[in-house]
Amino acid sequence: MDNGQTTRPLVGILWMLVTGLCFVAVTAIVKYLGPRIPPEEQAFLRYFLGLVFLIPMLPALLSTRLNGKLVLQFGARGALHAVGVMLWFYAMTRIPLAEVTAINYLAPVYVTLGAALFLGETLAMRRIAAVITALIGAIIILRPGFREVESGHMAMLLAAVLFGGSYLLAKVTVAKVPAAVVVGMLSIVVTMALAPFAYAVWVTPTWAEIGILFGVACFATAGHYTMTLAFAAAPVAVTQPVTFLQLVWATALGALAFGEPVDFWVVLGGAIVLASVTFITWRETMLNRRQITPATPATKV
Repeated sequence: MDNGQTTRPLVGILWMLVTGLCFVAVTAIVKYLGPRIPPEEQAFLRYFLGLVFLIPMLPALLSTRLNGKLVLQFGARGALHAVGVMLWFYAMTRIPLAEVTAINYLAPVYVTLGAALFLGETLAMRRIAAVITALIGAIIILRPGFREVESGHMAMLLAAVLFGGSYLLAKVTVAKVPAAVVVGMLSIVVTMALAPFAYAVWVTPTWAEIGILFGVACFATAGHYTMTLAFAAAPVAVTQPVTFLQLVWATALGALAFGEPVDFWVVLGGAIVLASVTFITWRETMLNRRQITPATPATKV
């Protein structure tokens, strides 16, 4: 028993499998859309079209009274997330699917570091060793000096940092207002923050492209929902390793659908990073600490 509820590991793993498929679908659709629509506009349309999913949250949003501090926190989170999403869309058009997926595994590592710096979390030697191991995994993925580190790699590295910061701010605000308000405010603020960037580079999309980006919003929303179901069924320490399959699927999809070569070092580096994140999560669970390090899908677009 856990928190009065029965833990169902198999159900949690199955829901996390569905979550992984949803987020791989997001990356595949964006990759298919290509670079014709600028990343800033793609990011804006993904969130603008996704506002329809806020309708069930309207009662909670309208009934919540926000003070100045909360408004500032929501604004800061939205700004971080908006820039992260633009960088993510940019990276998707510049580097292979597998590399985007592998580098995004670093986001929970940044959350762990941020929690130590800003939330007073203790960094024990085991956690420090796990963080260092994750950074070694990142070096294996990028292999600087052995190949060119492209702008897409740099964009994705920075996006992972920003998504980690966004998650930390979510952890701060979710203790003060309902989760629906945290989710809804993120969507609203990110849409508003992206609007001027999209306007500056606007390219009129076709109806097909609008439909594709609405598909991105649908799969992203579905992924976050099924992830919630996975967490409700089983601890993060149980479901976290399943996220490695996202890298497997992204590698296979990139090779089969987009002709991207399979890079053994990217898979190996991604596995090392995820193993480190899984260890940190497991240690938090064993020590019965307040869960800080998120599952990788929690830092997705």
